[in-house]
Amino acid sequence: MTLRLGTWAQPVDQPGLDYVVEAERLGLDSIWIPEFWGFDALTQIAAAAVVTERIRLCTGIVQIGTRTPAMLAMSAMTLQHLSNGRFVLGLGTSGPQVIEGWHGVPFAQPVTRTRETIEIIRKVTQGERLEYKGLVFELPLPGGEGKALRSALPPVEVPIYLASLGPANLRLTGVAADGWIGNSFFTETADVFFDKIRDGAESVGRTLDEVELTVSVGVEFTDDVHEASQRHAQGFAFTFGAMGSASSNFYNDAFARQGWGDDVDEVQRLWFAGDRDAAAKRVPAEIGRRTNLIGPPNEIRSRLREYRDCGVTTLRIGPSGDTLDERVANLGQIAELVADVNNESQTGAPLT
Repeated sequence: MTLRLGTWAQPVDQPGLDYVVEAERLGLDSIWIPEFWGFDALTQIAAAAVVTERIRLCTGIVQIGTRTPAMLAMSAMTLQHLSNGRFVLGLGTSGPQVIEGWHGVPFAQPVTRTRETIEIIRKVTQGERLEYKGLVFELPLPGGEGKALRSALPPVEVPIYLASLGPANLRLTGVAADGWIGNSFFTETADVFFDKIRDGAESVGRTLDEVELTVSVGVEFTDDVHEASQRHAQGFAFTFGAMGSASSNFYNDAFARQGWGDDVDEVQRLWFAGDRDAAAKRVPAEIGRRTNLIGPPNEIRSRLREYRDCGVTTLRIGPSGDTLDERVANLGQIAELVADVNNESQTGAPLT
């Protein structure tokens, strides 16, 4: 198995576009563009398509519920046309705090909504007449003047990837998606995620090998592993405390399923109590180290082997650096290490 390398990008200004161009020049497989409550993802994909020729252009993620399924399909087909077939539609449900608080859309039946959204997008992009009756969506709306339409564009293949953390959504990823957009991930407990995806895939006659398994990691080259691990760990205090509520935090649940439940609960308690400094310091440094690539080149090379050997197919990386030049230099260095690891997987000889 070989590792593919992607990177997070935000091509909303000239430095952002320059970074995308450099990622393509360095031979990276893909860029991944996020969406939360700032820049939208799809506009940035269009900008990146104009300045690149080869690299895959992926949303990581577009939030389900913020656009109708048909609108998502229209945007996906447009971007596939603009990019000459390089677009990947990465979808995710986000959470009730964003979907209900920012967009004013009920966060109801998220797994069902995701499945039906994918089914509708597939119908549109494959050129079928849009008639659909589900639990969330019914098209055309009954009792009105709507007509079952067919896209005016020719059919086009649009790969769909899902960001999923919970068991039901992981199974749906195996059933319906071309790839998985993963985070909160430790190589030692990869089966917490992969077993559910495999179950879903096999339930419809697929295999896990048919699903691209992508994982997000930060990259920092340093000899002071402990200091960097602590610093990266402290950033998780916001994830555990603010990316959800006391009763609903998908990230916390994912960490708990991997054995970090007591730590996550205590960080969340401190955050809700208003002591954010204590919450940040309470996050174990090991969380920062094991969910990222931190250390000197030889140590990072060893960690890359762990990702490869546990079954990850693509790393979505965020290289450290305060300037464009620093980020590009670190991107080039990690690309060289990935090439080393891929070479040894083919020759069987470890590279030191």
